[in-house]
Amino acid sequence: VDSSSTDKTLDIARKYTDFILQHEYENSASQKNWAIPQANYDWILLIDADEQVTPELKEEVLNILKNPNPEIVAYAIYRKNFFMGREMRFSGLNTDKVIRLFKRDFCRYYEQNVHSKLLVNGKTGTLKAKLLHDTYKGIDKHIEKLNRYAWWSAKDHYKKTPTPGFFHFIIKPVWSFFWLYFVRQGFRDGIPGLAFAYFRTYSVFTRYVKIWLLKQNSR
Repeated sequence: VDSSSTDKTLDIARKYTDFILQHEYENSASQKNWAIPQANYDWILLIDADEQVTPELKEEVLNILKNPNPEIVAYAIYRKNFFMGREMRFSGLNTDKVIRLFKRDFCRYYEQNVHSKLLVNGKTGTLKAKLLHDTYKGIDKHIEKLNRYAWWSAKDHYKKTPTPGFFHFIIKPVWSFFWLYFVRQGFRDGIPGLAFAYFRTYSVFTRYVKIWLLKQNSR
């Protein structure tokens, strides 16, 4: 599903498929929810552009499709995360998993601008093989992404969050750093672990600054 892209996306896609649809982009969740019913088959394996299926995961998925469990309508997949060129074995990323293999007619994404979760109408299983996930494209691009996501997150939390104060600006960011770097042992990931914890702290702080700005403009 293409959202009127102006780069070489369509040229690349046409090398692999002629099944290309056009739909105006609002956010990731709405785009996926529009695309899911267009699928021709019962099962969908949804992969983001910064993710890669390993041969082991491919084999496991194919085996499930050959002998599906009739009670399970979706499967969560653990991700092996990379940041700043290093596999992140701690920092809270070692338990990261997402539901990506699911039956078309039983699942839809929760409507929000960023980090939407899949709503599953039925039982969920978990695969053994992992997705490779590397979202890092350089420090400058990473900071740009954090700022973009902070705006989206602020819009998602705007109505249900009171006017931010000391708790939001100080306590929550500091706790975020402490949780990732010390409790989830991010210090064992070296400099990338320190950077990851700091950037997560920055994103939390920035989200509440932007919520505060949105509320000022609404008065």
